[in-house]
Amino acid sequence: MRCVSPALILALVSGFAHAQGAQRHDQILLQGNAAGTQTVETLGGGAVRAEYSYNDRGRGDHVTATWTLDAAGIPVAYEGHGNDYMKAPVEEQFALKDGKASWKSRAEHGEQAVTAAAFYIPANAPPEFLGVLARALLKTPGHKLSLLPAGEASIEAAGNVSVDGPSSKTPFTQYRITGLGFTPQAVWLDKGGNTAAIVSGWFSVIPDGREAAIPPLQAAQDEADNAWSARLAKELAHAPKGDLVLRNARLFDPRDLSVTPGTSVLVRGERIVRIAPDAELKPAAGAETIDARGRFLMPGLWDNHQHFSDIDGALDIANGVTSARDMANDTDGFLKRVERFDAGTELGPRVLKAGIIDGTGEFAGPTKMRVDTAEEAIKDVDWYADHGYAQIKIYSSVKSELMPLIAERAHARGLRVSGHVPAFMSAQQFIEGGADEIQHLNFIELNFLYPEVKETRNRDRFIKVAEHAREFTPEKPQVRDFITFLKRHHTVLDPTMNVFEGLFSGDPAAVTPGLEDIAQRLPPQIRRGLLSGALEVPKGQEAAYREAFPAMLKLLKALHDAGVTIIPGTDALAGYMLHHELEVYARAGIAPAEVLRMATLTSAQVMGVERERGVIMPGSYADMILVDGDPLKNIADIRKVDTVIKNGKVYDPAAIEKALGILPRR
Repeated sequence: MRCVSPALILALVSGFAHAQGAQRHDQILLQGNAAGTQTVETLGGGAVRAEYSYNDRGRGDHVTATWTLDAAGIPVAYEGHGNDYMKAPVEEQFALKDGKASWKSRAEHGEQAVTAAAFYIPANAPPEFLGVLARALLKTPGHKLSLLPAGEASIEAAGNVSVDGPSSKTPFTQYRITGLGFTPQAVWLDKGGNTAAIVSGWFSVIPDGREAAIPPLQAAQDEADNAWSARLAKELAHAPKGDLVLRNARLFDPRDLSVTPGTSVLVRGERIVRIAPDAELKPAAGAETIDARGRFLMPGLWDNHQHFSDIDGALDIANGVTSARDMANDTDGFLKRVERFDAGTELGPRVLKAGIIDGTGEFAGPTKMRVDTAEEAIKDVDWYADHGYAQIKIYSSVKSELMPLIAERAHARGLRVSGHVPAFMSAQQFIEGGADEIQHLNFIELNFLYPEVKETRNRDRFIKVAEHAREFTPEKPQVRDFITFLKRHHTVLDPTMNVFEGLFSGDPAAVTPGLEDIAQRLPPQIRRGLLSGALEVPKGQEAAYREAFPAMLKLLKALHDAGVTIIPGTDALAGYMLHHELEVYARAGIAPAEVLRMATLTSAQVMGVERERGVIMPGSYADMILVDGDPLKNIADIRKVDTVIKNGKVYDPAAIEKALGILPRR
């Protein structure tokens, strides 16, 4: 989900209306819950009007668009109005006339001479637009089209599924479009070539009355996706036939922050069995050797806030993330994905699972685990405990009176408790109710605004922080007192600082902060999806928004200095954004060695697995990375991961990136 922008995901779904004046209505579902609608109307003369909107916890696009196609199905005009996912205004135009294409939106503008067929992908298109692209590709010789502003797309068929209709079964054909993301994008067409649906574990759009078709369509997509992932994993993972020895490494130990040069590490199977100076470790006959050439050897990184989908696992491995925590996902496909990670049939880290529980109502999160009563809450906690979850994540719509009951049951079943602070509670009340951890630093800031700000299920949880963060300096008594409270209660923070940097200080026409360098290496349509999702700054609030993130950095440093446990997580683009999250901590004034400890040993300790992860030591899992630089001197060198070992298997990050269409590092 985070590898492609929400707008582009939405641009990949829905159906097609035929006769002039005909209308069709679609349902938008988030994890199976009704969240919005789309209406598509054919106007005649190649013109179509579509309106769609959906609600995702108070966020969500609402766009009305019209477009006109030529005889080949290529857009020659497009106009869209409304708001994007974060409620910023959408005003978008495109025109193709006299061999020149021109486009303009909040995030981009340009023009280009067009001498051959080229298909414009809007920045915030209604769902119907993928149907338009699919049909245009099928009409084109070779089934390929150049894309505007950049890129190329192709399409191929991937089998049929018969779906129950009003009077008989209807065959739907799966087509897979390449060129929109890291992996092929599935779209379903009916026998007339009209778009029938697109589905995923998170976001689906399907015509009214067809909801029952989602499971078989999803199963067929999963089969194709899993086969693709399995081929990738087989090609890119190297399993030594015997012992593996790393020699001449500079070994970083997060326990005491020391670095020991000239060190060898012996790996047998999935475990580390010995660590010694180079001269003292003699490899057995047949052992495979990696000469570290003095490079920096450290435990694999942790990302403590992910929501796994698509290609996130491969991006993690390419960037040295060997352990991760999923902070909310579906309860079906996600569990199977983790099984594939563990089996080695899909590239991905070791994953600890946090199960989300929310309340009901307009702002409820995209999950089936929604509760209104104590009995429902206990049932959901038990389900997660029975399915190997390590943690419960309480979400924003949980009733305040149910929160302590959830925590008590979770602790009784051996699970940790964390989450968003539910609406109408303060962070202090959340911790007093039994929470072990808080996600996102904005909920710490909101504690200082309570009770003036109680409704935090909507965008106020971002906007009010942007307006007031600069007011709560670490010197203020209420801030000092709360930091002391957090330390006394051993509260853990998963601050996801990168999220707020993008929201508060991003430029909508610029790449999300922290991804400027990598964006230039990514496929063109992925690169477009990384344009900042910055909040629209109200007139008169410019200074407050500009100063909000620097104020949050000062708070982060004060929390760390006071001894509050901090673990890094991203809730953003897998792998690459973790590196930036660590850079942000160093920018706040935290020493790089301590930042690396947070991303390794501290994370393992919080999750209770420090005997097997987080340190390179005999008996631990062989999860390590070689860095071609010194991140203790320059934390940005953490981006220079050039060898990854997970579970004793060796991976080349450059080979993974090449397989995903990512250009080589400079």
